[in-house]
Amino acid sequence: METVSEQAAFGGIQGVYRHASAACGCAMTFGLFLPPEARDGPVPLLWYLSGLTCTHENAMLKSGAQAWASQAGIAVIFPDTSPRGAGVADDAGFDLGQGAGFYLDATVAPWAPHFAMWRYVTEELPGLVFDAFPLAEGAQGITGHSMGGHGALTVALSLPDRFRSVSAFAPIAHPTASDWGRRQFAAYLGADEARWAAHDASLLLRQRGWKGHLLIDQGTEDQFLDKLMPGALMAAVAERRQAATIRLQRGYDHSYFFVASFMADHVAFHAEALFA
Repeated sequence: METVSEQAAFGGIQGVYRHASAACGCAMTFGLFLPPEARDGPVPLLWYLSGLTCTHENAMLKSGAQAWASQAGIAVIFPDTSPRGAGVADDAGFDLGQGAGFYLDATVAPWAPHFAMWRYVTEELPGLVFDAFPLAEGAQGITGHSMGGHGALTVALSLPDRFRSVSAFAPIAHPTASDWGRRQFAAYLGADEARWAAHDASLLLRQRGWKGHLLIDQGTEDQFLDKLMPGALMAAVAERRQAATIRLQRGYDHSYFFVASFMADHVAFHAEALFA
């Protein structure tokens, strides 16, 4: 693993690291914020999964997570959203290919050789960071924005024993019925829609529920409401009688100004569960 940079931030260290990924077959880069408490031993870890077109950098620079994480004494990791490089398949559209991994493992050419983001964020990257940094493997939470909110929800619902908490900012809530999902799932997973359901938070929530409380924030002025389909997730919460706080934030759109505005609430929500 190569250290790209390490800089002091809010009493801790904001690092950027690069490594060769066997899952994705290319070099992958991630950011990791360690709070001051990490000097004395392992600290809880919050995963932040980013949205379409993002790299590891967007949330690391724009979300404001480090200030709140430092106060709470938790680490935050910012993975990339897809494999990248000249030999990695891509598409002219912003919502498919590089920058649009959708946190699943592709099974169809030309995507299958590199697009293994599910395996990357649930197996390979955890194995790397828990070995290399002072992080408490038994105290993990996960959150994300948009495509990353989709990833956070589906990962947590699929691996409930690993995560103590899950939240999301404007998640793609029902991708099997959305333009942000159907095109990508068909490309990555093939035409058999039965295989898509494992990556749909609304369907998973109906089937499995979540052991704890969900926190979801959604802006009322989000320009992508038709693609995010928050109503489907609300219906699943009601049908399952799932403990959840779903907040419609009046006047907020889909931008990082929205994410940064409510990041303190999300970090506090996770910290409460991670230190319980």
